[in-house]
Amino acid sequence: MKIGTCVMFQMIEEMPGKLETLKKHDFDSCQILSWNPAAWSDENADTLKALLEKYEITPSAFWCGWDGPAVWDFYDGQLTLGLVPPEYRQMRIQNLCDGADFARRLGITDVITHMGFIPENPNDPNFNTFCVAVRTVASHCKENGQYLLFETGQETPVTMLRCFEKVGADNLGINLDTANLILYGKANPVDALDVFGRYVRNLHAKDGCYPVNGHDLGQEKRLGEGKVDFQALFRKLYELGYDSYVTIEREIEEGSPKQLQDILDAREYLQSVIHEVYGK
Repeated sequence: MKIGTCVMFQMIEEMPGKLETLKKHDFDSCQILSWNPAAWSDENADTLKALLEKYEITPSAFWCGWDGPAVWDFYDGQLTLGLVPPEYRQMRIQNLCDGADFARRLGITDVITHMGFIPENPNDPNFNTFCVAVRTVASHCKENGQYLLFETGQETPVTMLRCFEKVGADNLGINLDTANLILYGKANPVDALDVFGRYVRNLHAKDGCYPVNGHDLGQEKRLGEGKVDFQALFRKLYELGYDSYVTIEREIEEGSPKQLQDILDAREYLQSVIHEVYGK
């Protein structure tokens, strides 16, 4: 099981320094996150692939952002995030397909995104049209030999499972963000594995607390200081046969000494838990 971390890709000029930092601290895998479709050129893909090879970093997945507004709360988030809002849907379908093509050039098979606040009610007319949009992106990924992964958080586990069933594509998967289910007040990540565990292909190791009001997400915390029971989580993942990437995500100031130290502490914490559960 490889423990990596997230690397934000916005400009190619920043990447040598970021990958050098990973190498210096003995990381050999990462998820590449990008919210800049203008940077997803063939030339940048070739340059980035060469840099990853130079620093011996394996990209476990491409986290694909999209154009348009994004508000991370329970009110405006419903109107702005992912493929759910109809007014941004076509543009973002194209963003996700373009991002998948960029990832293919890097040799990456898992493409991740937030889909938005998927309607809980399957009779909501927006649920069906949303599923058509997901199917369109999944079909494009299928042609590329890729999986389309939903990052958990903005929907209950049952809603995500229902969407998978409705879309009917065999290349859908899950990037389990261990904290997001808690931050959004949707589920406990350990129990959620009983619902959709078989679809988990990648993992964000993150911690946090439940919301304390009806408007704002809960607060992210350092690993071990929030509500995620990582011992129970990895025991469940072990039972499910999961033995793939674990990607540390710490959503504070990118590149700050505090973020780096929290990531290094998180790796040590995870290594201890994984060794206890997996025996390695």
